[in-house]
Amino acid sequence: MQLTDSPKFGFLIDMDGVLYRGTELIPGADRFIRELCRRDIPFRFLTNNSQRTRRDVVARLNRLGLEVEDQHVFTSAMATARFLAQQKPGGTAYVIGEGGLLTALHQHGYAVVDHAPDYVVVGEGRTFNLELVESAVRMILGGAKLIATNMDPNCPTQNGLRPGCGAMVAMLETATGVKAFSVGKPSPVMMRAARKELGLTTDETAMIGDTMETDILGGAQLGFHTVLVLSGGTKAEDLPRYAYRPDVVVPSIAELADMMDVYGWCPPWRAAAQKATPSSIVQSPGSYGNLPVPEITAKE
Repeated sequence: MQLTDSPKFGFLIDMDGVLYRGTELIPGADRFIRELCRRDIPFRFLTNNSQRTRRDVVARLNRLGLEVEDQHVFTSAMATARFLAQQKPGGTAYVIGEGGLLTALHQHGYAVVDHAPDYVVVGEGRTFNLELVESAVRMILGGAKLIATNMDPNCPTQNGLRPGCGAMVAMLETATGVKAFSVGKPSPVMMRAARKELGLTTDETAMIGDTMETDILGGAQLGFHTVLVLSGGTKAEDLPRYAYRPDVVVPSIAELADMMDVYGWCPPWRAAAQKATPSSIVQSPGSYGNLPVPEITAKE
C-alpha cells in the first residue's frame, strides 16, 4: 500500500557490514540503493575510513554493483577538513594519514606542513611508524592541537582486523597527555554535517548501521531514527547490554527493503505514525515497536 502526503525523509548509511562484507556485496543491498535512487529518496554513505577520496569510494561501490555517484559519499576526512576550515580558515596541519585525508584538507584551503602546524591530524594509514609519532609528539607538546578523523580502535580487512585510527591516536594521547578531538562517527560534527547535506530535518533523517557504538549511538544522540542491521559488527544477543536501543532491528538491509515495500516505500516509523496496515501480516525477524512487519521473502 502507498501512504499519502508523506513528508520528506532520507538515510545516512554505513557501508562495511551494511552494504558489503570484505569484497562481497550483502544480498539485497543493491535493490535497496536502487530503490532509493529511483524514488529520489536522499541518502549519503557515511564512512569513518579517511584513507580514500569520495571518488575512490564510489569506484569501489560501482565495482560491487551499486550505481552511485560522488555526491552520495561523505567521509570522515571530508568532515574533518570542513571542521578545521571553519575553526581556522587557511590553517596548517601535520598529517598522519593517506590520500583521502590529504586531498580533503587541500580542497579546504589547508597546507600540509612538517614544522609548527596548527593541528596534528591523524587518520587511517599503513605508513604509521615511530618517526611520525615522535614528530607528532613534539608538535603537540609545542602547542599543535590533536585532531582524530575517528576513534575506531580497529579496521576490518580481508585478512581480519588491523589497528584503526583510534589505536594510533591513543599512543599520541598517552605520550603527550593531550586528548584528541574526534570528528568522525559517533561525533555530532560529522553526522550533523551529513544530515545537512541531505537537506533534511532531524526527524526526517535515519541512520542505518551495523555497530551500536558508532552508528546507532551517534544517531540516538542526535535524535535521528536508527536502524540496526545484524549483518555486521553487532549481534542480537549484544543488544541487552546497551543503555540505548535502535528504533528498528532487521537481519540485513534486504529485510528493511521488504519492510518498506509493504508500506509503499515509507519508513516504518512513518507507517506507525499514520497507522498504516498492510493486507497480510505474519511473524517476522524484523521489529519496530508494536508495528507489524511483513513476512520476509526472497526477491528476484
